[in-house]
Amino acid sequence: MNLFVNCLANTSFVNLFDWTLKIKGFDIAFAKAELSRIQAIPEDQYVTYVEQQKQAIVTYHKMYNPFYKELTTQQENASWGALPVLTKADLQQPLQDRLSEEYTRKNVYINKTSGSSGHPFIFAKDKASHALSWASFQDRYEWFDLNVNTSKQARFYGIPLDFVGYRKERLKDWLGNRYRFPIFDLSEPQLKKIHHTFTKTAFEYLNGYTSSIVLFAKYLKRHQLILKEICPSLKACIVTSEMLFDSDKSLMEKQFGIPVINEYGASELGLIAFQNAEDQFQVDSELLYVEILDENNQAVPHGTSGRVVITSLYNKAHPFIRYDIGDMGTLSRKSTPKKPILEKLIGRTNDIARLPSGKVVPGLTFYYVTKSVIEEDGNVQEFVIEQTAIDTFKVIYTAQRALSSSEEETIKKATYTYLEEGLTVLFEKVEKMDRSKRGKLKQFMSTL
Repeated sequence: MNLFVNCLANTSFVNLFDWTLKIKGFDIAFAKAELSRIQAIPEDQYVTYVEQQKQAIVTYHKMYNPFYKELTTQQENASWGALPVLTKADLQQPLQDRLSEEYTRKNVYINKTSGSSGHPFIFAKDKASHALSWASFQDRYEWFDLNVNTSKQARFYGIPLDFVGYRKERLKDWLGNRYRFPIFDLSEPQLKKIHHTFTKTAFEYLNGYTSSIVLFAKYLKRHQLILKEICPSLKACIVTSEMLFDSDKSLMEKQFGIPVINEYGASELGLIAFQNAEDQFQVDSELLYVEILDENNQAVPHGTSGRVVITSLYNKAHPFIRYDIGDMGTLSRKSTPKKPILEKLIGRTNDIARLPSGKVVPGLTFYYVTKSVIEEDGNVQEFVIEQTAIDTFKVIYTAQRALSSSEEETIKKATYTYLEEGLTVLFEKVEKMDRSKRGKLKQFMSTL
């Protein structure tokens, strides 16, 4: 313990986060150099780079990973499109059965997925691959003049409530130069406390779950406050883990007075896409290969929606090759091999509403309809949609007052217009939303 304290005393706070990565065995300096090398590859050579790296990672796992070797025994010289598409359910088996031969639990980075897809599992990344993921995060943040080591972060995330887990996260927050707000309680008194913290702390950016940060923006609107005027050091707001709607983005940018940046990532893969300065959702083409596939596992043309399937080009410890992450999305027709653009991120493939007519629509279709109606006067603070039967949907919401009969009727009519006639729409006003253990708010749920 004394050695740890002495090391901290001799370490510049400017590089504290990089230093913690280094002592854990993640060579961040080498990772940054490697990422720069990849980024320097010219556009006209980029297809060759990607194809070579795809082949290299497949060859490696066929040779050294018993789990993947067994999956591909009948596909020795198969084309890329013939390789199996891995699902989260496929990976729900002991981690030691999925590790490559030269890796053990002692020499890899281990974590677990959030379980938001319904299929949680433990995964591993080799340390070089994990360092590359962090290098990618730091590179994207620098697009907006944010430094992971030195920029103070206002963090809107969940936190474990057990003593050990809580203290561990608080230590990580300190090392990461961030202050975490308790998002399990976002009542008016708590939002006031958050507001007060911004008046005395030189935060450079906000980061966290979309729905929680939107609630804070609504608080500022009610009190006619602009966050940048309260905290002049702010540069940007990064939202993640939940859908970002245009109306919410506009609200946050107005009340915060700073750019709102959309981030799309996964713990098992790292940063998948990040909004660039041109307001494009730019996919990570350096460390990942992203495909959009149809129900037959065939690639669809750019501009067509499908399942988001991702290959980690550098993770040797564990195969994430043609891995179905469980989301639906669309790549823009403007995409290039070096700069793919995620035009739409529709939502999870299991967030599907099935209707009596046999029609199947993304659950967020219903959410969009409702959102456009019930947020007109700012009364409703949050809401989710729950499908309880094939023909029944419940709107669960928090608000200053209950929706009137005419407001409920307007929502019902919009539902019939955009989905189909004959649906039953129920309404339930609650005092507080039931968030997941990590603080996320799932906007659509089906109990079917």
